[in-house]
Amino acid sequence: MKKKDKIGITRRNFLASGAVVATTISGFPFVHTSRAQRAQPLKVGLIGCGGRGTASLREAFHASPDIEVIALADPFQDRIDYCLTHLKDPKHMGFDMDTRGVKSVDIKTIECFTGLEGYKELLKTDIDWVNLVSPPGFRPRHFEAAVEAGKHVFMEKPVATDPVGVRKIIASAKKAKEKGLSVVVGFNQRFSPANIEAVKRVHDGAIGEILFGTSYNYTQWTKWYRGYDPLWSEMEYQCRNWYYFCWLSGDVIVEQSVHGIDFNNWVMNTYPISALGQGGRQVPLDQVYPEASSGNIWDHMTVDYEYPNGAHIIHMDRQWPNCDGSGRTGFIGNLGKYVGGEITGKNPWKYEGERERGGGIIEQRAIIESIRNGEPRDDAESAAYSTLTAIMGRESAYTGKLITWDEILNSDLDLFPKKVEFGPARDRKVPIPGRPRPI
Repeated sequence: MKKKDKIGITRRNFLASGAVVATTISGFPFVHTSRAQRAQPLKVGLIGCGGRGTASLREAFHASPDIEVIALADPFQDRIDYCLTHLKDPKHMGFDMDTRGVKSVDIKTIECFTGLEGYKELLKTDIDWVNLVSPPGFRPRHFEAAVEAGKHVFMEKPVATDPVGVRKIIASAKKAKEKGLSVVVGFNQRFSPANIEAVKRVHDGAIGEILFGTSYNYTQWTKWYRGYDPLWSEMEYQCRNWYYFCWLSGDVIVEQSVHGIDFNNWVMNTYPISALGQGGRQVPLDQVYPEASSGNIWDHMTVDYEYPNGAHIIHMDRQWPNCDGSGRTGFIGNLGKYVGGEITGKNPWKYEGERERGGGIIEQRAIIESIRNGEPRDDAESAAYSTLTAIMGRESAYTGKLITWDEILNSDLDLFPKKVEFGPARDRKVPIPGRPRPI
């Protein structure tokens, strides 16, 4: 990997931003301040109208029923139609979400924009905030545009799929802060009261110095395949089946397991100094979906992350059909251990408080309350570091090489196409360790 000049991200900066995140999360989503609220309903727009994007709007209505949906943007009209159907009639949600009390939306008033550049037109509307829920590969450009337009932002994790994208997020985060814009990122584990209390206890020394940890995410092949149509161009095929292409999803370790990796960084209160990984593709995608024509992500990966104090945290991913699925994070310290929300050892503890359901609802409440109370949140930089941690692990596994934090931070790896339009697209090869990494 080639290097560029450093961009001023240090462990001190990371720790400082992490401390801010922990403080605001621990006190914010569950305590309503007495400051005057806006008289007018807040207006929201959505970029990315698939299942997760549509659910984010329903979650916003749960958080604050008086909001207004102003605009939708998605490259594909059928995705916009899907979103409109579910907004008009809550019974179609299908996300195990309690829709009682959630009103239908007058979809006649919503402006809709299609095409790969439709998000630019959405950001010209008078929305107060925007939910960015397109495939992660587009997140850096969408976030940059939203900040330039002066909009508050909720964006789903991960926030990028390559180091160049991460640096763009960091630059935009700085501008958002200067403008007083609120940015909330969908790392829902940081919004859990149980997690907040547990991590606070760990930081206060409940298990002593952390020596070792594990995190893993075992699933089936993720069923986000949207099929194949001979009328689609290769670019449209990849965008519709985005999860299976690294430039769009980041692979499973970045797209899904970044939740656990972010939690590891939160507990450790820093980021790893290096990663050494391995993995591969045991079950070809076309054996799961016979009609699948391509896709270049792996189906299993293991990464050994070393942290500054010498602790190692082993992260494992697997998405194999017809195999057991599970996920858990645990840490062993010199005074005890923390596993599955419980601390054992010299300072035993188990969370007994109220568990608020619906992490997505809490996230939407966070962005809404921050705007109304004039208390901007600043989640983007911390989210960028955790995303980069996942990318570092992926690139180590893909290449078979140990990769350091400085190497990945300054890498010129850029997976995003130089030209983004529907038509021909680059053939994305499956990475093979020990060989040059295909772009």
